[in-house]
Amino acid sequence: MPLITSIKGRVLYNSRGSKTIEVDVISDKKHIGRVCAPSGASVGKYEARSFPQDKPEKSLEILKKNVKKFIGLDPSNLKIIHETLREIDPTPNYSKVGGSLAFALTIASIESASKSLDIPMFKLLAKGSTFRFPFPLGNIIGGGAHAGPGTPDIQEILVCATGSKTIRDAIEVNLAVHKEVGKILAEKDPSFTKGRGDEGGWAPKLKNDQALEIAAKACEQLGFTLGKEVSLGVDFASSTQWNEKKKRYIYDRAGFENTPQKQIEFASNIIKKYKLVYAEDAVHEEAFEDMSILTKKFPRVLITGDDLLVTNTKILKKAVKIRACSGAILKVNQAGSLYDALEFAKEANNNNVKLITSHRSGESVDSHISHIGLATKSKMLKVGILGGERIAKLNELVRLSEYDLIRGMAEI
Repeated sequence: MPLITSIKGRVLYNSRGSKTIEVDVISDKKHIGRVCAPSGASVGKYEARSFPQDKPEKSLEILKKNVKKFIGLDPSNLKIIHETLREIDPTPNYSKVGGSLAFALTIASIESASKSLDIPMFKLLAKGSTFRFPFPLGNIIGGGAHAGPGTPDIQEILVCATGSKTIRDAIEVNLAVHKEVGKILAEKDPSFTKGRGDEGGWAPKLKNDQALEIAAKACEQLGFTLGKEVSLGVDFASSTQWNEKKKRYIYDRAGFENTPQKQIEFASNIIKKYKLVYAEDAVHEEAFEDMSILTKKFPRVLITGDDLLVTNTKILKKAVKIRACSGAILKVNQAGSLYDALEFAKEANNNNVKLITSHRSGESVDSHISHIGLATKSKMLKVGILGGERIAKLNELVRLSEYDLIRGMAEI
């Protein structure tokens, strides 16, 4: 059994150039697990707080004061590490130590254990003789909180190679669609600067419907049939449009407003017209009943909660009771510790809510979530398309294809 012999942390920077923390966990004086915490731009109201007082340095101070509590623990025992964290910080949202510290410390521990035991991380996290690859889900056009003024209100238009039989083909199809979208945008607007949003999606000056039409056109020009070889997805990120005072969704860039009923119609029309396989946060983060309407209306579409669920098991149980969603985003740092996230995954899998393990808009070059996606039986892995911090996750999937334990793609 490996034992933690030292822990060290530092302040680094994520893909947006914002401060974050990295934690090293060393087992048996030689096996190092190293994890840099990500952060989101579109943040759910109920997710774990990244840092106390929004300062990474505060998390490191707390780690240094309490590091002895983790020395001698088994790094593969996530429950013990989680419980030790909870002795230090019993708050529901990790406001004392910061969810980013919980994220980095627990994943670094399991990586250290993986190296010590010479077992791949995904296998250490989950029992089973066979695993299936989640489909990469990538951002091809960005807007909202992930891109600048003039871009669509819709935060992400995504592509998923739903007809692919291998992980390499799925990645290459996504890359091809992204490139084709870029070509169409350049033809449409010769002044297009080829700017991209936080997650690698193109950031053009377009309205929602124009952006969706171009995404569909790119797939068709490559010879794909929408809904077969390739499918589109949309992250509406509707909480960013929701005005609590007016009780309306305000689409400033497109110049219209939606009542809750109109928002359901707006999302439904897009799902039907573009044959979406995936629709995330089509209504705001507390509109459970409205999500339930969409889930019932589109049984073959992953009606997915992100801001709605924030990788919180208690909130997921509430959603399950009224069948508020058929898909659930899993973001470890929303929950805090990896143990929290795995408990959420267990609840989702037990209730036939399909998992989509996801990156954040402010990312590191770490690739641990590729293993977490496999271990949790996720149907999709939302990791972007371009950018070194995105490609790192995709390249790790290709490396993992060398394991005989992983056979083919998941069934969506």
